[in-house]
Amino acid sequence: MGKRAALLVVDIQNDFCPGGALGVPDGDAIIARVNRAVALFTRRGLPVVFTRDWHPRVTKHFKEFGGAWPPHCIQGTKGARFHPDLDVPKGSLVLSKGMDPEVDSYSGFQAFTDRGRDLESALHELGVDELVICGLATDYCVRATALDALRRGMPVRVLRDAIRGVDLKPGDSEIAEKEMRVHGARFSESRVMARLLAKARSPP
Repeated sequence: MGKRAALLVVDIQNDFCPGGALGVPDGDAIIARVNRAVALFTRRGLPVVFTRDWHPRVTKHFKEFGGAWPPHCIQGTKGARFHPDLDVPKGSLVLSKGMDPEVDSYSGFQAFTDRGRDLESALHELGVDELVICGLATDYCVRATALDALRRGMPVRVLRDAIRGVDLKPGDSEIAEKEMRVHGARFSESRVMARLLAKARSPP
């Protein structure tokens, strides 16, 4: 792993968890693993970044206006909040996407801080040399974010047991994982992260 890895937590919001407007099956089952990763990176002084969908009420992303999805993660609503069990450390970097009503924004690289800084710029400023990705959903926002990072030349590691997919068509998540692998993403179990980080930071 890189010397300055960052953990990117993708879209663990109420509307994407069971009971939400666009609930991912067992989407909340990953939260304990994600929280352990968040704690691990925080203890080691490594960046932890969160993305969220943050849609306006009227957007081409929604079926009512020609899109593919029911209304979800509308700005300021309970559904758009992070799941209450998710640990978001104070001062964490949070980026929002999906705010442009004319654009489908799946990738975290289409997200911005409240000051208008995009993810790529933020990671560069933090000196990040590898991205560790977890969250929702495997076959949409996790996939798009990983592929965009790889296109930018950034090494990517996906926490395989800390992602879940929508699977509108059976097998979509498996296809997405294969696509990420083909383009260079590595997959690891969350329980081995401490060992990987220790190895990356140990002297030669």
